[in-house]
Amino acid sequence: MENALKGKVALVTGGTKGIGKAIADQLKNRGAEVVVIARTEPEEPADDRYFIAADLTEAGSAEEIRKKIIGRYGRIDIIINNAGANLSPGGGFSALEDEHWITDWQLNFLSVVRLNKALLPDMLDRKKGVIINISTNAARQPLWDMTMSYSSAKAALNAYSKALATELGPKGIRVNVVSPGVVETPLMLEFIDTVAKRSGISSEQAYENMMQAVNVPLNRMAEPEEVAHLVAFLASDDARYITGINYSVDGGALPTV
Repeated sequence: MENALKGKVALVTGGTKGIGKAIADQLKNRGAEVVVIARTEPEEPADDRYFIAADLTEAGSAEEIRKKIIGRYGRIDIIINNAGANLSPGGGFSALEDEHWITDWQLNFLSVVRLNKALLPDMLDRKKGVIINISTNAARQPLWDMTMSYSSAKAALNAYSKALATELGPKGIRVNVVSPGVVETPLMLEFIDTVAKRSGISSEQAYENMMQAVNVPLNRMAEPEEVAHLVAFLASDDARYITGINYSVDGGALPTV
């Protein structure tokens, strides 16, 4: 896989930490020019990738990102829509207000739709490109007390991705989805701490409760790199006949094939 992406220009949203950073690292290791988007620049920015500060929940951000990428590189080859988070409180339907639903859908769904729409004309002009949308297994196996609005937004992302793959396949553009299960990232650990405080239990107990609820046969969380390796493969020409698929990286947690 070394140099498998040499000469490609790849965008990774939410690419400064967790899964996004691991994906950006893997793409860079395989020779890509990497553009990273996040709300704020990391404390230790990487000199070998181009950083754009942007809030993807703002409708105008997608066009500004397009101008910067096309202005610098003249094209975009790979889009990894990784930015996303479960921002709503737990507790089921009664705990969720309109603003919770709107916030989750803006970040986890509409931001992807806008960014793809802004960048796709370049791919269509050249009749080639790859889009990988990072979803979650919670879209297919939602936890009512933890992920209701987040899961609904990601389920919409899955349906949108399949429709987009069908539309764009004849035009030379592949679209796939990667759905991690529980991954040991700073955001996940922060989420567990929040659940622990809300429930009046220790973080260790909240972690155990989550692992029991998700029921991972491999009996551990994934490491971000284990998701990133699959994304890097799907972005490469080695996966040139793969499109419209949703891949789970969940340690076997989904109870169905």
